[in-house]
Amino acid sequence: MSGRLILCATPIGNLEDMTHRAIRVLGEADLIACEDARRTRKLLTHFGIGAKELAVVNEGNERRRAPALIERLRSGETAVLVSDAGMPGLSDPGHRLVTAAVEAGVRVEVVPGASAVLSALAVSGLPPGRFVFEGFLPRKAGERRRRIEELPPQRRTIVLFVSPHKLVETLDDLVAAWGDRPAALVRELTKLHEEVRRAGLADLLAAAASGPIRGEIVLVVSGRSTGTEGTSRPRSSRAWPPG
Repeated sequence: MSGRLILCATPIGNLEDMTHRAIRVLGEADLIACEDARRTRKLLTHFGIGAKELAVVNEGNERRRAPALIERLRSGETAVLVSDAGMPGLSDPGHRLVTAAVEAGVRVEVVPGASAVLSALAVSGLPPGRFVFEGFLPRKAGERRRRIEELPPQRRTIVLFVSPHKLVETLDDLVAAWGDRPAALVRELTKLHEEVRRAGLADLLAAAASGPIRGEIVLVVSGRSTGTEGTSRPRSSRAWPPG
């Protein structure tokens, strides 16, 4: 009888966001497929989950490891897939394994939980009813600019993940392509130094250029309006934090 592949969300910062169901599922698993074994062991230890077999599934080895994992699922085992934070598969490894399980007829389930995408969207103050998630834009400047140029027709709110090291370059490219749209820069969600900056893209660029911004960043940008770009913007909730 075929087993199951369970996608399990884990906290994006605050461990109090771990669900009871997630703890139970991890405790019952035959195997845990994880992005980083050290981080997952710390998570299991924190919640008192005993020793488990861990299989590292990351961006570099997911395609290679999927067939063997699928065979174990087909034999009746249950595997839980986790990433370092949030929902596996969303800008994290996991999609190839899920696709392979679906193609093999293995049951795939999901244990929902913390989400940087939805949390940033909700706190941004921008319209949440229709949005598009673009993940990380390409690292190379030319590829990033081409990708940004494909997005202006969107009237939906746009959610991006941005590396701190690419923040100034990304904001500069967004202002050049889209003008001064309303936006929210959300960093360190659920953590001690969580901050939300609501302003136009140009103001966010100026603030980011004034000093290094650290931590995990989600950028939420208003979709194209029916009128002139950037004619209105949400009011900042607080001063820009020091670097």
